[in-house]
Amino acid sequence: MTSPSSRILGTGRGVPPRVLTNQDLSRMVDTSDEWIVERTGIRERHILDPALAASDLATEAGRHACERAGVSPSEVDCIIVGTVTGDCPFPSTAVFVQKKLGAIAGGCAFDLSAACAGFIYGLALGDNFVRRGQFRRVLVIGVEVLSRIVDWQDRSTCVLFGDGAGAVLLGPESDPKRGVLSTHLFSDGTYTEVLLQQAGGSREPITAEAIAAKRHLVKMNGREVYKHAVRNMAQASKLALEANGLDSQDVNWVLAHQANLRILEGVSERVGIPLDRFYLNVDRYGNTSSASVPTVLDEALERGKIKTGDLLLMTALGGGLAWASAVVRW
Repeated sequence: MTSPSSRILGTGRGVPPRVLTNQDLSRMVDTSDEWIVERTGIRERHILDPALAASDLATEAGRHACERAGVSPSEVDCIIVGTVTGDCPFPSTAVFVQKKLGAIAGGCAFDLSAACAGFIYGLALGDNFVRRGQFRRVLVIGVEVLSRIVDWQDRSTCVLFGDGAGAVLLGPESDPKRGVLSTHLFSDGTYTEVLLQQAGGSREPITAEAIAAKRHLVKMNGREVYKHAVRNMAQASKLALEANGLDSQDVNWVLAHQANLRILEGVSERVGIPLDRFYLNVDRYGNTSSASVPTVLDEALERGKIKTGDLLLMTALGGGLAWASAVVRW
């Protein structure tokens, strides 16, 4: 008896209602709408209400995914949350989501940290759980509240990031040609200093000195991130296609991490897939890290872009450096 594959039963997203435009930012830092759009393609981003936390967005996204799958949250036996901006250092954001959703008590719920690649890392784990028969209903969520760790006086980073959550519900699929065909995960720890939050962990706890030096906020070498993102996302995408005996012509939609329009243009050129086959929402969401790929997927489905039988290529890169790719037959 062959093991089942997994497929996405439903998708959802959680997006804060507050919108911060480039014009708003121009009143906060020395920047302009033209400067931001030219360098990033971003026009606005969403910011979470201070009274809410990552688990609130994640729960909203997860609930929508369950509803669209026609599955009660009480049937979800595993929740995986990819995030670097969870509710608190511990317990995991996933257990808060488990409680708020009313998922199976005693089921599995945990977080993973792979920055912007977190959702695809979670998808890989969830896919393997379903294939092994360990869990039947796996909710994979990418959520970030990056507005809480952004330096709003640093125009090179604060213009990039937004808050949001995206989710998929996985379940068994008997047709091996449908669903999650493969996932591919990579990292290179020699580039940890390229993109990181320096203070806030055991290496450097939060202190008055750390806060004064803003070491608890996001630090990024934009030039290096761009270089590695284009190269590694493109290579991971090509590897994923080759692993399935496919080429760029077979891909209907690329669902890539929405970090920066220039990065996506570079990946498009290297992989040989026109940009019009990349579903884009970076202009309206900004960089939402682990939330960006599932948010793109949910929005593309909602707008009727993705049809049954379409081949989807997913790819992302984030701090670590960690990057990943996946191929899904819808």
